[in-house]
Amino acid sequence: MELPSWFQSAIQERLEHVVARIERHPELRKLRAEESSAFEAMFSGTDRTKLPGFIDWEDKHHYKRGVENEHLYIKGLRDGVQLAITLLDYPIAIFDNPKTMARSEKRDTDSEL
Repeated sequence: MELPSWFQSAIQERLEHVVARIERHPELRKLRAEESSAFEAMFSGTDRTKLPGFIDWEDKHHYKRGVENEHLYIKGLRDGVQLAITLLDYPIAIFDNPKTMARSEKRDTDSEL
């Protein structure tokens, strides 16, 4: 089933808005700064003793990505629930048409037999 282009645009716009908010989130800014400083420390010298620096950077990088994904997941979940509630609050256009409604009621009556 292909989604209407206006719906795809709305979802894309919402995703961009949420990603922008996550980029400005204080906790994530702190994690990005820690990751960046660990990454810079890793390349400040080419000495083999910097391997622990790489491991530290890698840990911070994966943790930061996990927190970002968690924020995206939770926001997506909230948006999905909000969308479902909104859709449930508004009657579907099919039921606004008396002819369609009569056919729907006839099918319901036939299935009971």
